[in-house]
Amino acid sequence: MASNSFGQLLKFTTWGESHGPAIGVVIDGLPAGVALSPELIQPYMDKRKPGTSKFVTQRQESDRVEILSGVFEGQTTGHPVSLLIKNEDARSKDYDDIKDQWRPGHADYTYDVKYGVRDHRGSGRASARETACRVAAGAVARRLIPHINIRGAVVQLGPHKIDRSAWDWAEVENNPFWCPDKQAATQWESYLDGVRKEGSSCGAIIEIVASGVPAGLGEPIYGKLEAELASAIMSINAVKAVEFGAGFALAGIPGHEAADAMRSGADGQPMFMSNHAGGILGGISTGQDVVLRFAVKPTSSILTPRPSLDKNGQEVDVMTKGRHDPCVGIRAVPVGEAMVAFVLADQLLRARALGQKL
Repeated sequence: MASNSFGQLLKFTTWGESHGPAIGVVIDGLPAGVALSPELIQPYMDKRKPGTSKFVTQRQESDRVEILSGVFEGQTTGHPVSLLIKNEDARSKDYDDIKDQWRPGHADYTYDVKYGVRDHRGSGRASARETACRVAAGAVARRLIPHINIRGAVVQLGPHKIDRSAWDWAEVENNPFWCPDKQAATQWESYLDGVRKEGSSCGAIIEIVASGVPAGLGEPIYGKLEAELASAIMSINAVKAVEFGAGFALAGIPGHEAADAMRSGADGQPMFMSNHAGGILGGISTGQDVVLRFAVKPTSSILTPRPSLDKNGQEVDVMTKGRHDPCVGIRAVPVGEAMVAFVLADQLLRARALGQKL
């Protein structure tokens, strides 16, 4: 299977399956002399790991990262950095009943059609377990861009949106939903509890904000910054839509309001009066916050039986047992942050290679 790698000058390649002995990632293109240790990576892994609340899968994984190569005496050597994450709590027997069935909404059918062979144990490479590798890669990438602050939050859970006037970044760390609205988080608890007990699931919308991005990142036409960010975000499991700045709402905003007006700032630098563009114009960063949102569909592995087919074409009703997120979008927050971090780190290295002083 191809397409296991991401990035240009800075690249990562993930490997492993959900129920194999381990998963991992190899990161290439890191400069030498960057401080790196498992302790610097682990806080980001802890944000994504399962079993942290009743609202996520109860699979118990420590997601401890081991550095196998590319680091000597706490610094990168300039050679590939290989990271290992062991699978400690796989329960493959949960999938025995559906090994020949196609779960609606999952990649079961498409993997069978494309490869003729499929690892049914927790979806194999199609599992969101693979995203732990991305979070590890993103944590490493952040070491190259310490001046850029990348934060994410869930702004909608199922049909329930936050009140943007109540946005509080400090609140994001105080609830199990990464929600910036304290009152909304309280309401979401009872809502998702009901969804979970019904044996169903719900989707979510996540917003990522990158502050401190210098102006000048990205290339026009086919190398646009938002094109690379969109590719990174759309590669995340269950993501079905992405937008920048005001996004789809721009279609309903008149042109004289939609265009981000400019004035001279106190320091003599350009100052934008709004940020409908999400910090990117013509594919190149403006120096404003880069703002994007992405939609994650409801988890497809649910206890509610759904009509489908098996590999022999027989009609069946599929019910997925085991431990699954009632809303996989919650744990997508650190994954989205990681992918944005990796794109920006790669872009920065490429800009410097071209002589840009960023």
